[in-house]
Amino acid sequence: MLRERFGPVDTADRAHVPVVVAIDGPSGSGKSTVSRAVAARLGLSFLDTGAMYRAMTWWMLANEVDVDDPEAVAVACGKPVIVSGTDADGPTITVDGQDVSGPIRGPEVTAHVSAVSAVPAVRTRLVELQRGCAEVAERGIVTEGRDMGSVVFPDATVKVFLTASERARAERRAAELRAKGVDEATITAMAADLARRDAADSSRKTAPLTQASDAVLVDTSDLTLEQVIDRIAALVEERAGLSSV
Repeated sequence: MLRERFGPVDTADRAHVPVVVAIDGPSGSGKSTVSRAVAARLGLSFLDTGAMYRAMTWWMLANEVDVDDPEAVAVACGKPVIVSGTDADGPTITVDGQDVSGPIRGPEVTAHVSAVSAVPAVRTRLVELQRGCAEVAERGIVTEGRDMGSVVFPDATVKVFLTASERARAERRAAELRAKGVDEATITAMAADLARRDAADSSRKTAPLTQASDAVLVDTSDLTLEQVIDRIAALVEERAGLSSV
């Protein structure tokens, strides 16, 4: 049912499909901040799919699954119960009932999430959960990740590929981590890891990071946060007939 609903849709049936805004892009491009803000402005639900992959990775590490063994990850990935709260004003992520919104942002999870995300069985399971979240979003949903427009929601109402220069992304990530009180040594290591994650996510065989052919490219390198939000919100309002709330 999920695959049927979010696969190619005839124009005559479009009114029955919920509004889906798919925002993809590399690490540090501002996807999460922008997506949440657009969702809040337009009264839509919000889904951080990266948090779902991080949650899966956190569970694997916590349960001593060898994350470098794709077969072991594939066997184990059906076990954790991952629930994403989609309120743009306060999104949540739990694993087996435990709030993991803090632990999943740690350096160990960051170092291994690309490997776990590359396992086809993991993506199959989480894509089903992601489509399920969209299906029950009453007004519609803004989803952000790396394969939202290319794989998960190929018929999304609006597709955006958000990017920025590597330098701009590294600076933003460092500022974000400093605001959270992360020490400078960790900040340097995590900022330097951006290029590695870009390469890993772009070259994986299953659902690689790529710009969908019909996605609107938005380079945020020289734009303010408000300018990016305004541009994407206006695009959604135009194509989906929505207005700010």
